[in-house]
Amino acid sequence: MHPPTRIIRTAHDAPVGRVTERQRARWPRHDLCVSRRKQQCCGLGGTMPEQSNDYRVVVFGAGGVGKSSLVIRFVKGTFLESYIPTIEDTYRQVISCDKSICTLQITDTTGSHQFPAMQRLSISKGHAFILVYSITSRQSLEELKPIFEQICQIKGDVENIPIMLVGNKCDEAQNREVQTSDGEAMSKRWKCAFMETSAKTNHNVKELFQELLNLEKRRCVSLQIDGKKSKQQKQAEKLKNKCVLM
Repeated sequence: MHPPTRIIRTAHDAPVGRVTERQRARWPRHDLCVSRRKQQCCGLGGTMPEQSNDYRVVVFGAGGVGKSSLVIRFVKGTFLESYIPTIEDTYRQVISCDKSICTLQITDTTGSHQFPAMQRLSISKGHAFILVYSITSRQSLEELKPIFEQICQIKGDVENIPIMLVGNKCDEAQNREVQTSDGEAMSKRWKCAFMETSAKTNHNVKELFQELLNLEKRRCVSLQIDGKKSKQQKQAEKLKNKCVLM
């Protein structure tokens, strides 16, 4: 029987940045417990066998910036109200790859610095990367620098690797510590794409993942499954087939 899960606070109000040594000492057992709880409440997390045609996206960022909220909002369309620290969870979504169906595998990583071996393994297996910070915490942006450096070290030339720098919680403009221009400047320095999002309001969440896939140059990857038309495509076809009185 697992110990009861403790809800720390809401995801939007969760503290970001480095945790204290006392917090770290309590996390391993607690994280394992809440990770299982997250799998139960979201229904999609957990360890799953990898397939050769999986397209693997890895999400990095400090604790409390909203990594899990972004992923769950994209996969399930819901907002995770409670802040549940993660060790590592995997989510899957069917996508189109080179005109055939494959699986988008999204790895939601820990915001703790306790598991460097897991971080290196995630980077080595990843095809694309999302680096998330909170616009309400400059420290969370600073903590992405060593992660980006490690991606460069492990992957070598990153010019052809899709990387998105993401400023989350843009709905909390009144608490903003990182200006949009700061995020843009960092993305230019790293030569990667940039976007601000809000998992809470669903602002730019789907656009984030589609833009990331658009950056993939080695193959054609899309959220749109071949044969299934989007609402915009259907609406455009309806207008095209209608007669217009001048």
